[in-house]
Amino acid sequence: MKHRIDSIFADLRARDAKGLMPFFTAGDPDLATTAALIRAADVAGAAVCELGFPFSDPIADGPAIQASMQRALDGGVDVAAIFDTVRGLRSDVKLGLVAMVSYSIVHRWGLERFVAEAADAGFDGFIFPDLSLEAAGPARAAADAAGLTLSLLVAPTTPLDRARQIAAACSGFVYVVARAGITGARAALPPELTDRLRVLREVTDVPLAVGFGVSKPEHVRDVTAVADAAIVASALIDRMQTAERPLQAATDMLHELAGGLS
Repeated sequence: MKHRIDSIFADLRARDAKGLMPFFTAGDPDLATTAALIRAADVAGAAVCELGFPFSDPIADGPAIQASMQRALDGGVDVAAIFDTVRGLRSDVKLGLVAMVSYSIVHRWGLERFVAEAADAGFDGFIFPDLSLEAAGPARAAADAAGLTLSLLVAPTTPLDRARQIAAACSGFVYVVARAGITGARAALPPELTDRLRVLREVTDVPLAVGFGVSKPEHVRDVTAVADAAIVASALIDRMQTAERPLQAATDMLHELAGGLS
């Protein structure tokens, strides 16, 4: 089955282009702003937008995303409201929409129900950061049956053979974690990242999207010299949190980041 995410990456490759993948926490500071951010990302030329589902127990999330999720939870955001927000804007944007969500939330809803609701709302895929390769089979089957993708994470410490297996279990793209530890903007990317991406590129043709610490146009440039897309999360949230006009600040940064695409 041809997924929207597959089509997006196929189009990028056909044009010898690379993708920007911003991350926003749904409901921070509110869902109306979230919708506006997704529209702004689309206008800025982002290929895919990751939408984080607020969760009280962080999974490798650094201070910026933890605080963002707590603000959303404090504002009363829930899964149903996120689905409604996406449903209301899906026809307005062409970029891909991927849900970054703890599998415990999915389990609580029930896998089939969650996937069906996400598909109906207009999501194109999932990232389950706490779902292991060994447990991913049912989720991958459910997502594929609904026409959605499922991306798993490859860490810096993942052995190459296991990374190959993870990539084979992914659809859409592989989420490559740039550095060990938690999320957060960094001054520089790990010097060994480029070589690691080249090795991964040799064992899989699935698109590679790199996150954790990507925060500047030059990071985007360096990452997409080898990978297919750069994921920016904490840096966007930090910029919004310190700005008098958060939406404008995020919009400006999206355009800056897009300028770094290889």
